[in-house]
Amino acid sequence: MDPVSTALQERLERYLSRRTGAASRVSGLRRMPGGASRETWAFDLELEGGSLPLVLRRDPPGRPSARCADELALLGAARRAGVPVPLARWAEPGADVLDAPFIVMDRVEGETIPRRVLRESALAVARERLVPQCAAALARVHAMPFDGLGFLGPAQEAQQLLDAQRATLDGLGEPHPVFELALRWLRARLPSRRPPAVVHGDFRVGNVVVGPEGLRAVLDWELAHVGDPAEDLGWFCVRAWRFGNDGRPAGGLGSREELLEAYANAGGAPVSPAELRFWEAYGTLRWGIMCVMQASFHLSGAVRSVELAAIGRRACEMEWALLDLMEA
Repeated sequence: MDPVSTALQERLERYLSRRTGAASRVSGLRRMPGGASRETWAFDLELEGGSLPLVLRRDPPGRPSARCADELALLGAARRAGVPVPLARWAEPGADVLDAPFIVMDRVEGETIPRRVLRESALAVARERLVPQCAAALARVHAMPFDGLGFLGPAQEAQQLLDAQRATLDGLGEPHPVFELALRWLRARLPSRRPPAVVHGDFRVGNVVVGPEGLRAVLDWELAHVGDPAEDLGWFCVRAWRFGNDGRPAGGLGSREELLEAYANAGGAPVSPAELRFWEAYGTLRWGIMCVMQASFHLSGAVRSVELAAIGRRACEMEWALLDLMEA
């Protein structure tokens, strides 16, 4: 084990011993792949009664979000609403324990790497089930009560979201004519207001755990907010999350029509194709700007990361996708 992992394990053992009230030993600590916004570490907590498989999700040191404690409450609310999520156990909003805010939750076994989810033969049956399962999970997310979730803030309407993207793009100081055009295109097509709902904010293949039977858990809630539930459906259809399966726009798994029908059948308020198109285009714009922003963290030296640099190069893919959506 390298010195960084050794130091993290020792500090984690001291923390968990305080939390559990018993001597705790961490074994099998390993950094999991992916996670541009947060580090993810898998480990087993060895207690007198047996072993507990857990996951540590930690903000990158130097770039904290301080939302881990909120995520603990959010996962609890989601679990009570019937959304399949890992059991969240502990969270710390400060950096004094592990140099950054973090959350510890149960480890749900299964596949999360998108290309495997979309291609592995062992998951062929799961792929046939995932569109309705994901639609049902989103319908439950959007039905969650707001009690105890005040930290999500007031509802964010489409106009406000576009204003935020406008400000972010201006702040990056780079010319992106396609993003400018997309902002104008979206402003001319604002959807009618819907009753606000909890929005996951990053629901896609790659942020779910999949087993041979299908969906096992919904992960990565740090971008949750209150807004239009159709935003999640549009994000699920963004071209970046199809991972080459462009003929299946709903997450690389099925059609937009299948997604909308399954969502309505699961109790979600009906969403029109025009609304879905708006939110898919908004999601594409949002991810494109995020790609530029991720690269800026690397280029500025705030977080030196080949992964962030590689994500930045994908901005041009989102520009192409936006042109395609607007022309259609």
